[in-house]
Amino acid sequence: MISTKARYALRVMIDLAMHPENQYTPLKEIAARQEISEKYLESILKMLVKGRILKGLRGKGGGYMLTRQPKDYPVGEIIELAEGPLAPVACLLPDAEACPRMQKCMTIPLWQKYQTLTHDFFYSITLEDLIDGNISA
Repeated sequence: MISTKARYALRVMIDLAMHPENQYTPLKEIAARQEISEKYLESILKMLVKGRILKGLRGKGGGYMLTRQPKDYPVGEIIELAEGPLAPVACLLPDAEACPRMQKCMTIPLWQKYQTLTHDFFYSITLEDLIDGNISA
């Protein structure tokens, strides 16, 4: 399940992508438009700045802005920044210890395929696609 934190991170990124380029947007404005508490939003924005997908500026005229064009942000990057790796099982995490059962595990191909499908799906969609409605159900 995708967490509220990741869903809000996507909403914030879309919000910023839909507002003027090269202009900082204050946290208060984003919070009001997205109906997210300022305190919770601040933690999400800090995470996005730390992940270098947003830049922030303190003080008068400050706020947040994208570091790239909306077409250059795969949704998967934003979700993984908020959630961590999208591995369906612990043995497929990037830093997982080698599983002694891996060679004889009958379910590992299932989990690997699921992981590939999930990764490819989320990394094939950009913020621009979401804004333009280029996703069909």
